[in-house]
Amino acid sequence: MKSLLSLLLFLIYCSGFSQTKLLSWNIENFGKSKSEASITYIANTMKNYDIIAIQEVVAGYGGPQAVARLADELNRKGAKWDYVISDPTSSSSPYKSERYAFLWKTNKVKKIGKAWLEKKYHLEIDREPYFCTFQYDNKQFTVVNFHAITQKKQPETEIKYFKFLPQEYPNLNLIFTGDFNCPQSHTVFIPLKKLGYQSLLIDQKTSLKQECKKENCLASEFDNMYFETSKINTLNSGIIHFYENFTTLKEARIISDHIPIWFEFSLN
Repeated sequence: MKSLLSLLLFLIYCSGFSQTKLLSWNIENFGKSKSEASITYIANTMKNYDIIAIQEVVAGYGGPQAVARLADELNRKGAKWDYVISDPTSSSSPYKSERYAFLWKTNKVKKIGKAWLEKKYHLEIDREPYFCTFQYDNKQFTVVNFHAITQKKQPETEIKYFKFLPQEYPNLNLIFTGDFNCPQSHTVFIPLKKLGYQSLLIDQKTSLKQECKKENCLASEFDNMYFETSKINTLNSGIIHFYENFTTLKEARIISDHIPIWFEFSLN
């Protein structure tokens, strides 16, 4: 009886919140090279979430088509999905330019206005972040989708500009997500944390090794989310070890060299 009462109280407690599930995934070289089997696998992996943020969509031919293929596959899973794709980023080289994408369940969230690439710092940030505002239960939040330059090229030289974005958009409830190629423990995140933001994951590796070493298959702590704790409540979070469904990491890396991360939250 006590356990039943506890369950009822928990359900009542949860019902008072606007709950949303956000998944972020750097899907390596997401374009025409992805087979139908890969698209189906990716859709099955993300179908239980409400909003998907994808990094590394191919800028040229095949990238937008891959997102459309993924949306079509998701629409076969029992819910209606919509999507938006960014223009190619204004990178220093066409070989570094990529697109971002958002997909969302239309019966769960509503996209507000147009999504946009951040232009103010496009000279300082090689692949400028992609913003999209969503509404759930009359409350709004803006997901900032980002893929940093590689660790060897010092992504902190880009991330340092993120501390200016909350004041650039003072009326938006920002959630930064993506592949930062930089661990949350790096000092470059201190200014953002001083503004009231915290990282979703701590000491969690999210990129794949070339080969597993005694069940140790993850290499670096790169993917994360950062959100303002005064505006957003963490209900649950985690990662998806999708590679465990494959015999080898080589097979898994056909899908991606990063694992998905996810965040279930409510809005104050």
